[in-house]
Amino acid sequence: MNDLRLFRNFSEHFACVSASYGDILARHMNLSGRTASGSTVHIDWSTGNMHGRPILSSVKTLGQLGGVFHDRKAWLATDPGTVVYTVQWQELVPQETEGGLFWGSTRIEAGRVGDEYFMTRGHFHAKRNRGEYYTTVQGEGMLMLMDENRLARVEIMFPGSLHYIPGYTAHRTINTGGKPLLFWACWPSDAGHDYGTIAAEHFSARVLQRNNVAEVVTEEPKAAEK
Repeated sequence: MNDLRLFRNFSEHFACVSASYGDILARHMNLSGRTASGSTVHIDWSTGNMHGRPILSSVKTLGQLGGVFHDRKAWLATDPGTVVYTVQWQELVPQETEGGLFWGSTRIEAGRVGDEYFMTRGHFHAKRNRGEYYTTVQGEGMLMLMDENRLARVEIMFPGSLHYIPGYTAHRTINTGGKPLLFWACWPSDAGHDYGTIAAEHFSARVLQRNNVAEVVTEEPKAAEK
């Protein structure tokens, strides 16, 4: 028993010393995400915000998402300035650099256009064989995946969920909850984005609210009267 108590005391002391030493070392070396290029970036895991430079960002409003939602009449009745989603990311190497990685976050606001939940535009990668990782931090949603044969499926997104998006797969995220859906992503710097294919052909499934429940509809729903 004495040996066990001694071991616990030693472990607790060692953990405290290690943490303190780590803090001192970080301050001494000014370690706060500094890279070899001299750029300093800090990420707030819980909010999706990235601070420092170089940080890029993009905000998509309802007015910029024409043709994304199936109910055009409902879309026309919305406030075009309403923010649907915000993306922040870092590019430390030029786009199309083979072997590089980009890192960023996406925040999708809660809301619907008619019976369809707020979502991203969705895309294939320009280099179709490139994959990607998502990990969810906040909210509830679905990750829609569609292969080149237009076979679609969804994965449930929740805090802590990890999602691998294989190559040759279009992907879109949908916020099915009552608060923002936040996730982080990592993707190859030479992946690129092909939005045109989805804009022209759409996904083969949508997520609609039916009886207050998110339902995956695998056939294109009939659009409301234009």
